[in-house]
Amino acid sequence: MRATRVTDITPVVEPSIKRKYRSKEERRCIVEETLEPGASVAVIARSHGINANQVFHWRKLYREGRLDPETPSTQLIPVRIAEAVSEDVRPARFASGAIHIEMRKVRLRVEGNVDPECLRIILQQLRR
Repeated sequence: MRATRVTDITPVVEPSIKRKYRSKEERRCIVEETLEPGASVAVIARSHGINANQVFHWRKLYREGRLDPETPSTQLIPVRIAEAVSEDVRPARFASGAIHIEMRKVRLRVEGNVDPECLRIILQQLRR
């Protein structure tokens, strides 16, 4: 019998397994399966080829509302540009200052002389 030398051994390299990307909708569906009465996270995770710890993490995101369907993109408001009014023509009733408005994910900062009618229109559009 011939003795095997270290140089005669060829290492076997397993091909790396590429992770599957799962959309928010897929993750949400898997999480909702685990919320059924009597469901086992481990069994459901195994059936989808996922580690149970990953499913527990998705359940946490689900509870936080971070697996909700994509929100529609922000829509732009049509804008009409009027002629510029020189400073000496403006009525004195417009006081100089700053207004800061925060609504949901919108921050609005208005500085200087503010036209009340223009501000009213902007606020109406933001409330939509």
